[in-house]
Amino acid sequence: MVLSAGGSDSTRAREALSRLCQTYWYPLYAYVRRRGHSPQDAEDLTQEFFARLLQHNWVALADRSKGRFRSFLLMVLSRFLANEWDKIRAQRRGGGVPMFSLTMDTAETRYCLEPATTTSPEDLFERKWAVTLLDQVLVALHDEYHKAGKTAVFEALKPCLVGPSKAQPYQVLAARLGMTEGAVKVAVHRLRERYRLRLKKEVSQTVASPSDVDSELRHLFRVLARG
Repeated sequence: MVLSAGGSDSTRAREALSRLCQTYWYPLYAYVRRRGHSPQDAEDLTQEFFARLLQHNWVALADRSKGRFRSFLLMVLSRFLANEWDKIRAQRRGGGVPMFSLTMDTAETRYCLEPATTTSPEDLFERKWAVTLLDQVLVALHDEYHKAGKTAVFEALKPCLVGPSKAQPYQVLAARLGMTEGAVKVAVHRLRERYRLRLKKEVSQTVASPSDVDSELRHLFRVLARG
């Protein structure tokens, strides 16, 4: 998807990049807030940053041989905050320009739930990026099971993705789902396989090469392990 966003087909590139913006806006909002901007200014900055990203196709300027979309966005946003905010405020006073439309009605509510720690803006951004990516994988997996008429199975087995098997006894799950214990074990195995495939697919959309997927996954899980 990142490669599409930086490509020469302007319509396809805009659609691809717009989808990424809609998915990953919150980590950038959290970064801007942690940099000390007010909620309203953070909303304006995040909206305007993505508008400029789309308008000027900054992704096309990235060195894809060093590509992590996560790292690229953070670098460009940092420069944007340093160089553009005063200009944007001046433009707004003079009438302003249309902003890229993001649904940010939950932005500050979500930010207020962040731990009150000394976490740096960069560390907070990376953690929120990892959490957002995992959330996207779970949503996609839920949709897959829902379309197959297996929503109840997914909801019952989902905790098996994030916790030890002892915390979710197969015997209990079997009784709840009306399945044999052996069938539950098979279902959990399949769910984990689909999760791994979906996770790699999602990560592959944010790196420049398939060879980068495993290293990016290791990095994201290190970030989550740091808490």
